[in-house]
Amino acid sequence: MATTVEPWSRAPAPEPFLSVRQVLTLERVLAGDPEVVAGAAQLDRPVRWVHVAEAADVGVMLSGGEMVLTTGVLLAGDEAKQAEYIQSLHRAEASAVVLGLGRAFPTPPDVMRRAAERCGLPMVVLHRPFPFAELTEEVQSRLVRRKFAAVSLSESVRTALTGLITAGAPLQRLLDEVAQHSGCPVVVTNLAHRVLATAGERSAVDDVLRDWERIARQAGGTEGDGWVRAELDGRGERWGRLVLCGYRGDTATARLLADRAAEALVLHRMLGDGSAHTWEEQSAQSLLTDLVRGAAPARQLLPRARAAGLPVNRRTFVPLVVRDVDPARIDRVLRLLGLPGLAAELADGVTAVLLSLARDQDAEALAGHFAARLRATGAEDRTLVAAAGPLTVWEDVPAGLREAQHVADAVADSAHALALPDVVRLRDVHLRGLVRLLRDDPHVQSFAERELDGLLCDPGQELLDVLRTYLATGRNKSRTALLHHVSRPALYRRLEAIQTRLGVDLDDFEQAASVHIALLAHDAQQG
Repeated sequence: MATTVEPWSRAPAPEPFLSVRQVLTLERVLAGDPEVVAGAAQLDRPVRWVHVAEAADVGVMLSGGEMVLTTGVLLAGDEAKQAEYIQSLHRAEASAVVLGLGRAFPTPPDVMRRAAERCGLPMVVLHRPFPFAELTEEVQSRLVRRKFAAVSLSESVRTALTGLITAGAPLQRLLDEVAQHSGCPVVVTNLAHRVLATAGERSAVDDVLRDWERIARQAGGTEGDGWVRAELDGRGERWGRLVLCGYRGDTATARLLADRAAEALVLHRMLGDGSAHTWEEQSAQSLLTDLVRGAAPARQLLPRARAAGLPVNRRTFVPLVVRDVDPARIDRVLRLLGLPGLAAELADGVTAVLLSLARDQDAEALAGHFAARLRATGAEDRTLVAAAGPLTVWEDVPAGLREAQHVADAVADSAHALALPDVVRLRDVHLRGLVRLLRDDPHVQSFAERELDGLLCDPGQELLDVLRTYLATGRNKSRTALLHHVSRPALYRRLEAIQTRLGVDLDDFEQAASVHIALLAHDAQQG
């Protein structure tokens, strides 16, 4: 899997290489009284190795990234050789040249200095005698240790991720592990730059996501610091990207980490159901669940919504909750109608949908069209679509989703569900909706227990079932007897027993209403 480096700011951190600038700060080098006489702007070049060479055609012995040490003994008196020496280093992509002043060159040679400045090659002179062997030993031992540390980190990440995959860990757990090792935000996207998953410190992730699509598209394909991207591909198909955003170390280590992480994600997908869409569903589910639960202020979740592909600027949001419909079918209907939005299953059989419409679109009409098409594409006799009113402020979305969920709960398993409109709203659920909304209030719970106490102690709760049917049918005794398969006299005896236990007269409207409200509250509390 190839990686490309993308631009981002970074701070200095331990790296598996030494830069020219870092080499010049080593104690042994400082003893030689170093002076940079050319190429000062290129001192952050990495030093891959240290090499001692005097020949004018030194470039043929190099492979790039070397800091070359010389006394210039074979170059003294021949300006052409001096210029060729620098040119040869430049062609070989050497990181720097260090010239020890002495008998050959008591002062910095002007020809070499000018040539190095033209090439952008750092040139350093040592004013005091300096044993090159000590510098070579010092730098190369440090490079070996740092490279070993980078490889060790890479293998540590590979081992940790493999262990998580073997244990059946979810995608988020893998990304959290990568973020912990890299110390920077980690983002997984599809090929359209839509964010599928993130990991890392929340505030840093939000900073990255705030203008994600623009940054990602501008950064793509360019070289620079801090961002490293690894392509996600398997079975001959490329389907996503993993991005380390603002990695503080060097590019080589970042590439190792990104590649190890990408390998793990591809393996995770192959061992799953083989579909990248499941990651998109997980992304939507995480966002909508956090909105419904109020896991964070809505404003803090806005970058995630934008990065997930949801239009958020000057939009009308329509929160919906759909019950007992396959989320995949909901997704297909959204695409069929061209409605921008996110859909995710919040619980078994309960799917939240957040539509994002243009301000000039008829939100209620489109919600109705969505519900009608959903029914037309399925075999269910009833498809419940509950909605909150259209919202134009993002901060109102969490409350809107909770309202839609409340409406859906209020009509679930209701005997009156068939009489409801295509899209059910709060105004359609009346008393049942109010009771559902207040079901967790201690006063309501106490009221329900007190009103129904005489029946709740009945183990089989047969009388409670009769009461429920009797009240739900508008106190229709014939209908109640029919539904419970009993004779009218038998029903009368049961109703008499209910009134005796509760101490009420069900023919009295106010007393019957009080018992009905208590029963609705009891049923709501029982789920």
